[in-house]
Amino acid sequence: MLKGANVPVAAQAVRVELGWRAAPGTPDVDGSALLLVSGKVRSDADFVFYNQPVHGSGSVRHEGRRSVAGGVADSIAVDLARVEPVIERIVLAASADGGAFGQVAGLHVRIMDASDGAEIARFDSADATVETAFILGELYRRQGAWKFRAVGQGYSTGLEGLATDFGISVDEPQRPQPPQQPQPPHSATRVDLPAPPQAPAGQYLHTLPTVPTAPPVPPAAPPATQPVRLSKVTLTKDAPSVSLAKQGGTSGAMRVNLNWQVRKQFTGWGSKLGRAVAHHADLDLDLCALYELTDGRKGVVQALGNAFGAFAQPPYIHLDGDDRTGAVSTGENLTINLDHKDRLRRVLIFVTIYEGARSFADLHATVTLQPQHGAAIDFSLDECTVPSTVCALALLTNNGGDLTVQREARYLVPERGVSPQRTVDYAYGWGMNWTPGRK
Repeated sequence: MLKGANVPVAAQAVRVELGWRAAPGTPDVDGSALLLVSGKVRSDADFVFYNQPVHGSGSVRHEGRRSVAGGVADSIAVDLARVEPVIERIVLAASADGGAFGQVAGLHVRIMDASDGAEIARFDSADATVETAFILGELYRRQGAWKFRAVGQGYSTGLEGLATDFGISVDEPQRPQPPQQPQPPHSATRVDLPAPPQAPAGQYLHTLPTVPTAPPVPPAAPPATQPVRLSKVTLTKDAPSVSLAKQGGTSGAMRVNLNWQVRKQFTGWGSKLGRAVAHHADLDLDLCALYELTDGRKGVVQALGNAFGAFAQPPYIHLDGDDRTGAVSTGENLTINLDHKDRLRRVLIFVTIYEGARSFADLHATVTLQPQHGAAIDFSLDECTVPSTVCALALLTNNGGDLTVQREARYLVPERGVSPQRTVDYAYGWGMNWTPGRK
């Protein structure tokens, strides 16, 4: 599509993909959506982004970032049939952190039918320079039907400038002014399964807690909300830990997402000579968690053995499923019930290679912890230089009712005949008994 062009959108629900090509030095890019009435939001609740991922009506949801063929995409799901009748436009925007959009190659937006993935429209932006926020397009109503328009309008004032332009009140740390104090910064494979089970076996299905739907209101505005906070938390070697409570993550569901690149040339490790060998494969990673409850019970949540855990009852950790591609959906997700965080003594989130590679070498994976309330926490894995098939990602520790998230990003090398699960157990002193199992 050309800038300014529009197309009809007949689908009842769509997936919006804001995409770009990943490269060294590329700024961190995030997608967002603003639901507008007469050109403005009714309240801050009409802004959907990484720190406020679900609209009160349930019609717009920020699904997060994932690797796709040739790049990266941040997805937003829009159920057009559920959008409140008073909403006239849904602005689809992107923001860049750590640089300008002139440094982002291949910036584009795709509108796809959520039912079958068919592409409805695509707009490629080719004229960005110093902008740090960009409106790529918008969904809008015309004579009772939905249409999509390619926009291509930029802001040099970042996400904050874009948000405030549409009526969002932003709560960001300010520079300290005396005498005030400064504000704080914001093929089946043999594996091991735990035995004997230390809690009743069984699978538990659940529905994730949803953001309460705003009550019916006239075109004026939904209930007032606190000013939104745009800050994200990125864990690094120099700043590896963060308190969930200090970021507002004290209750609700916290999603832990793992994303990785598929169909990429990976460097494996020869089993005899220990030398690197290159091969192509679909990589299948398994997101797992070791847990220890305050009553002493220990266990593992993983796809192996269908140990998917439970959300509403112990261990209060649930694995959504087993994504064997990393590309069809949004990677693998664990959900932790923060309403019961006082029952969790510690949780170790780790990942194993099931098939497709002999080590994590050349793998680019990202981990995001998204509390239902509070700032998102993310980090990337470092380069792997050892023949590792298991990586400890993050350690959550209970400190007086608050959970501290510690970035581990620690590659472990299992000894011959020792499973990845047992290797992680030994490294972190979990002290569980393990028996062979199959996926």
